[in-house]
Amino acid sequence: MTKSQLTNNIRRLRFNHNEMIQEELAKKVGVTRQTIIALEASKYVPSLLLAMKIARVFGVAVEDVFQIVEQ
Repeated sequence: MTKSQLTNNIRRLRFNHNEMIQEELAKKVGVTRQTIIALEASKYVPSLLLAMKIARVFGVAVEDVFQIVEQ
């Protein structure tokens, strides 16, 4: 059986958007800074709603933020 992991480009997207800090992104999507830290470290899988909110902040598709990696 193949194991899947969710990876993301949040850190890169933040950097490309005027070096947005984690706290700013957290406020824009309605979560804590600790949630953004956990997401960036791939220690937390976001809800679909949160994933869509993050993508909207950066003006990209959800697939441009999150990717599934098969292991």
